[in-house]
Amino acid sequence: MRYQLASSAIVLSLIVSPLSAADDPFKPIEDKPGLPRVLLIGDSISIGYTLPTRKALDGKANVHRIPANSGTTANTLEKLDKWLGGGKWDAIHVNVGLHDIKQVRGARQVSPEEYEKNLRAIVARLKKTGAIVIWATTTPVPEGAAGRTPGDEVAYNAIAAKVMADEKVAVNDLYALAKGHQAKWQRKANVHFNEEGSRGLGKRVASEIEKVLAAKR
Repeated sequence: MRYQLASSAIVLSLIVSPLSAADDPFKPIEDKPGLPRVLLIGDSISIGYTLPTRKALDGKANVHRIPANSGTTANTLEKLDKWLGGGKWDAIHVNVGLHDIKQVRGARQVSPEEYEKNLRAIVARLKKTGAIVIWATTTPVPEGAAGRTPGDEVAYNAIAAKVMADEKVAVNDLYALAKGHQAKWQRKANVHFNEEGSRGLGKRVASEIEKVLAAKR
């Protein structure tokens, strides 16, 4: 809990400051009847694009998000049942990976082998909801980013690509999108994005969600 609160405070100050209750990405939303229900699962990158995604899908979907930073795939797997709750989901967009490759005392928090195992378990659980699952690739790690080595995200994205292909899960390639706009969108020596970057990512997330919802109808 202490980790989640600290992470949330840092993200809110870095990404969505200044913040009011009216534009808090963690604030629960009230469903509008007749619209599909969407859940965003992810770390601080997803927190940054939650509000732009909601805005883009206003009147088209009820966009919820988990009430925390997802952290690693291990943490996500542990909390997943609680985050899913008992309601029906039409689409679930997942963006988890940056914390897995984060190094603590010289080692990644989650090994490649454990990452693959966790991904398969996460996908299996999400499929049980009946929702369409969308996996987002991990966004770029720039040179100088503390605690992470550029290129690790590429290796872990390759692992995720194999799992999603095996499980026939749609992939939203946020890595490629962000890489193409990295100079304008991403903070210097920082994995986080500026407001323009979060808006750009949110626009893509909304587009991919809208696409799968249309196919589901």
